Amino acid sequence: MSPVCGEGKVTYLVEAKRLKKYFPVRRSLLEGVLGKRERFLRAVDDVTIGVEKGTVLALVGESGSGKTTFGKLTLRVHLPSSGSVTFNGKEVASFKDKDLESFRRSAQMVYQDPTAALNPRITIGEAIRQPLEFNRLGSVSDQKERALKIMERVGLLPAEEFYSRFPHELSGGQRQRVVIARALVLDPVYLVADEPVAMLDVSVRAQILKLILELKQELDLTMLIITHDLAIAKYFSDNVAIMYLGQIVERGSRQDTFVNPMHPYTKALISSVPVPDPERKRERLMVPGDIPSAINPPPACRFHTRCPFVFERCRVDEPALVERSPGHFVACHLYDKK
Repeated sequence: MSPVCGEGKVTYLVEAKRLKKYFPVRRSLLEGVLGKRERFLRAVDDVTIGVEKGTVLALVGESGSGKTTFGKLTLRVHLPSSGSVTFNGKEVASFKDKDLESFRRSAQMVYQDPTAALNPRITIGEAIRQPLEFNRLGSVSDQKERALKIMERVGLLPAEEFYSRFPHELSGGQRQRVVIARALVLDPVYLVADEPVAMLDVSVRAQILKLILELKQELDLTMLIITHDLAIAKYFSDNVAIMYLGQIVERGSRQDTFVNPMHPYTKALISSVPVPDPERKRERLMVPGDIPSAINPPPACRFHTRCPFVFERCRVDEPALVERSPGHFVACHLYDKK
């Protein structure tokens, strides 16, 4: 992958530095009366990473690892508890008025559940046209023409017929095409795709993945793909970042990540990906248990409670994200010279 963020050796469209997002946990009435200390869910905890212009970064991890929160932080859906996110070198949290409007048009998101993302009371065409209306771009007829064009591009044909349909009249794959069209109708340069095929049948997933990849190349998009599926990351990405319990444990190029995985968590994720050859023998690295709570994460190395290679230092000393080979960063004591 690229050098450490901020070294000036690459051009990042989106860059996070020491990014943290802590959500306060609501206390019960009794806890408030007893004066118990306020607790926080550490969704994103000290993440430094960048997305290079024109590339795809796959952010991979289990549910609850903080991937979606990170994506929303880069879009300013959430504001960080500390640290910063920059877009074209300018801090996102500082945007106001026209700068904020411009950023909203330039950065869009494809949500995981298209049914929940669409208003059931308005037609598909109006849902796609609304971002143009909100941003006061063109007349109503111009907006409709633009909506129809993007509907045709994502495969909603005939577009005129789909324009007047409601979400419940569409299949899952068609609804996913709608949310993709709505995200692209403003001609963004940065797109966050949050588990874009997780809600779809297997037979439809390949079609949607192919469509997104074609649109990325055609429109020269910079993309953050959020997924728990390393097979999707391998198909889509230029670079891969592995996230566990709010932190990045490994990042590198797609080649480095899949040919030479170093962190035990990455190795376990890769070993769980099915292979098409039933006779091929492959050693599985099993990770016991579930991901711990982000309210009270394990001390030191957060993966040590599930790691098959854990030793004493892992329980007392938090590993830093260190460049182990050119462009390949890993946070694991197994590779420390000490």
